[in-house]
Amino acid sequence: MEKSRPSWDEYFMEMAELARKRSTCIRRGVGAVIVKDNRVMATGYNGVPRGISHCSETGCLREQMGVPSGQRHELCRGLHAEQNAIIQAACLGQSIEGATLYCTTQPCIICTKMLINAGIKRVVIRESYPDQLAQDMAKEAGLQIDVLGV
Repeated sequence: MEKSRPSWDEYFMEMAELARKRSTCIRRGVGAVIVKDNRVMATGYNGVPRGISHCSETGCLREQMGVPSGQRHELCRGLHAEQNAIIQAACLGQSIEGATLYCTTQPCIICTKMLINAGIKRVVIRESYPDQLAQDMAKEAGLQIDVLGV
């Protein structure tokens, strides 16, 4: 009997789901994987920078201030999963021009702008995020966004 294999999109999204488990964000865990030519270039999850106390220890500044989801990202102590994946690729000297990002949640406007400038051509997400400007800018830039069902 032949074993069923996941599609490439399913395979890499499962890796993003695994990365999400490393998240230290107490509001929303997100995982990301950057893939080029069906090879993993970098991974990321959302959390604070190296050497900084996790929000589980200090509390969530945005939660304390009552900031709704999708707003005032600059008030967060952490980096987003997409940002950490881009940074990891840069630290490793990996070109991500033309790559695909697999992310458990739709990128926010800040991450969308970074992905556009990093040359990411396609984003595969599991769930949407309340950021219309990010969707509009991605469309204008020709950044393909596909939703992969659960």
